[in-house]
Amino acid sequence: MDEQEDLPKDMLEQLLKFVPEKADIDLLEEHKHELDRMAKADRFLFEMSRINHYQQRLQSLYFKKKFAERVAEVKPKVEAIRAASKEVFHSKSLKQLLEPHRNITLLHYLITIVEKKYPKVLNLHEELKHVPEAAKVNMTELEKEIGNLRSGLRAVETELEYQKSQPSHPGDKFITVVSQFITLASFGFSDVEDLLAEAKELFAKAVKHFVEDVGKTQPDEFFGIFDQFLQAVTEAKQENENMRKRKEEEERRARMEAQLKEQRERERKARKAKENSEEGGEFDDLVSALRSGEVFDKDLSKLKRNRKRITNQLADGSRERPITKLNF
Repeated sequence: MDEQEDLPKDMLEQLLKFVPEKADIDLLEEHKHELDRMAKADRFLFEMSRINHYQQRLQSLYFKKKFAERVAEVKPKVEAIRAASKEVFHSKSLKQLLEPHRNITLLHYLITIVEKKYPKVLNLHEELKHVPEAAKVNMTELEKEIGNLRSGLRAVETELEYQKSQPSHPGDKFITVVSQFITLASFGFSDVEDLLAEAKELFAKAVKHFVEDVGKTQPDEFFGIFDQFLQAVTEAKQENENMRKRKEEEERRARMEAQLKEQRERERKARKAKENSEEGGEFDDLVSALRSGEVFDKDLSKLKRNRKRITNQLADGSRERPITKLNF
């Protein structure tokens, strides 16, 4: 009975696929005197066919090896329904969030209001952490899985009783190994059944609380609604955050552009003031030279060449200050 756990599960699966049929056993029995000349596969089948209840023993051993794995697959589903039923029934955040949601159709706007007035409500995912897992569970399929475990366990118990009624053979460990397994497995399975009963009771309570039909509502449908809502809240919250960041970036960019424009305007005015100052200085120097007569000591030809420039400067200056009348 593989007490040392040497046989892998996949090998047992193959052995179950090739259990000798009655016709094969009869044929092998006819040629048992030629055992030494048989192929290895035929000799193996012959030896296996001599084991009492060979197929039932294999099935019992295979069920034993798979039992813990199958319970480990079923139990989280039961736990998810049980925990999620409690969560949606008792969640204060969900209650607060659903109350304003009745009057507001735009989820993004709802999230904005909730963030301002009820920021803790958006920790909803922490209160409903088992909902996504429960949304994957169909009660009918779950009960079928547990039913298969129950019938498999009963089949092993039946085989154990049969083996106990047979004459004992030296080295046969079936009764010892399977008896220990049945004891442990029965406790483990009983725990799963108790959890399922509690989960179904809590689920019915949660469904009634949200005015749904208990007889027609499956966990994957019921919790699927909450799971989708949670996903929508998360997406809306993220989109709001993205929009907020984009708005802040646009405002920051607009401020920078305004500051840059203002700086350029200051620089333009500063350059203009500097140019006006330089032009005004040249004009004042010319007037001073004319009054003192120094200008007539200069080269007359140079004065003629510059007359046009001086005239232009006088004209420009006239727009900013009174013209000083000069007699040439």
